[in-house]
Amino acid sequence: MSDNLTLDADATRWAPDTRNGLPLLVLLHGYGADEHDLFGLVPYLPEGIAVASIAAPLTPPWPAPGRSWYPIDGLNGRDPDAVTHAARAVLDWLDAHAGDVPTAQAGESPRIALLGFSQGAAVSLQALRLDAARFGAVVALSGYASPGDLPDDEALQESRPSVFWGRGTNDDVIPAPLIAHTSQWLPSHSELTGRVYPGLTHSISEAELLDVKIFLEKWRDDSAG
Repeated sequence: MSDNLTLDADATRWAPDTRNGLPLLVLLHGYGADEHDLFGLVPYLPEGIAVASIAAPLTPPWPAPGRSWYPIDGLNGRDPDAVTHAARAVLDWLDAHAGDVPTAQAGESPRIALLGFSQGAAVSLQALRLDAARFGAVVALSGYASPGDLPDDEALQESRPSVFWGRGTNDDVIPAPLIAHTSQWLPSHSELTGRVYPGLTHSISEAELLDVKIFLEKWRDDSAG
């Protein structure tokens, strides 16, 4: 897999059509999905924000549908370097397409946030680790923090960015060692809002969406000063 990944900007779905400098929430779908998948969450998200649902750069092996951020099968499945390459592609997309988002002023939270599901959650957390100052919040649903060290990890222990991590008790998709690692890593590197939903599988529930909305409303309000 090439280290240089590029996102298809034409595939991005936006809401609303006129953004007028609103805080921006970027949605990162999971393996085998596409930019249309999480866009269905827009009615459950706070008012007063712009939403961009982006498409992952890779095609999973046939016959899997949709897109992927990094391979999950074989000897190199869930390779932390591959997660990092995907996260850098997200940062490049932001450089090119989020220039109309106002820069946060003193006392304000950064006006860009990420919401990822599964693979998208892992990539969202990795993007935060690469450029924490860019993001006011990250929502990681049914995902994990990639193992290994990155240069800014120590600084995160001081800045403690806002992270929501939600998962279900019946989610058997993410390997247990990655859940255990994330359970240790996130509390020491973020201001964590953690939720575990009884009976939830590898999916998103209405109860979780309500918690996410409350979390993002705080980010929206903090980004307004």
